[in-house]
Amino acid sequence: MMLYRMYMRWCEKKNYKVELLDYQDGEEAGIKSASIRVKGTNAYGYLKNEKGVHRLVRLSPFDSNNRRHTSFASIEVTPEIEQDSTIEIDEKDLKIDVYRSSGCGGQGVNTTDSAVRITHLPTKIVVTCQNERSQIQNKEQAMKVLRNKLLVKRLEEQSQELNAIKGNQMNIEFGSQIRSYVMHPYSMVKDHRTNEETSNVTKVLDGDIDLFIESNLKRGL
Repeated sequence: MMLYRMYMRWCEKKNYKVELLDYQDGEEAGIKSASIRVKGTNAYGYLKNEKGVHRLVRLSPFDSNNRRHTSFASIEVTPEIEQDSTIEIDEKDLKIDVYRSSGCGGQGVNTTDSAVRITHLPTKIVVTCQNERSQIQNKEQAMKVLRNKLLVKRLEEQSQELNAIKGNQMNIEFGSQIRSYVMHPYSMVKDHRTNEETSNVTKVLDGDIDLFIESNLKRGL
């Protein structure tokens, strides 16, 4: 929930348009998963720096003993790509489930089973959409997201093949921790890729993450 709010605040500061595609409440509290579409100049160029695992250390408000808890959240960022005819999806490779929408969608909770979950069986990629009013619209949006993810996966595989040919063994791991947000026993946000850090955790969680984005962009120059 805290990272979700952080990114929403950041988008607001950038005057980016945000559309909620899917939102799943946690079993006890917080968020299990959420998918948003961000539209604006250079949105992907900035947000791609946020891809990875984020670590949060704090005193949990849900622990009666007031103990310190560590939690992790995986952030995935993919560009919205124009429909690519080279990405062919066989309907036989899809498992489509429909269910009743839940969570705090912008249009409220639907009363019909309009939410759609699509699993691409060969790659195990799962996409969901529940924000639209009809099952057909949700399926169209989910298919668009799936097509984007399949294209990104293809590009990543081609990049890995090229690195292998060059003899450059790059360690590309989705589970790599990129940033820590520590709220107890001290206050610090540190980006482990650039070693950029600040003690103002509250400001960062209120959407002020340009410091980390810009430092990572400069690292790639």
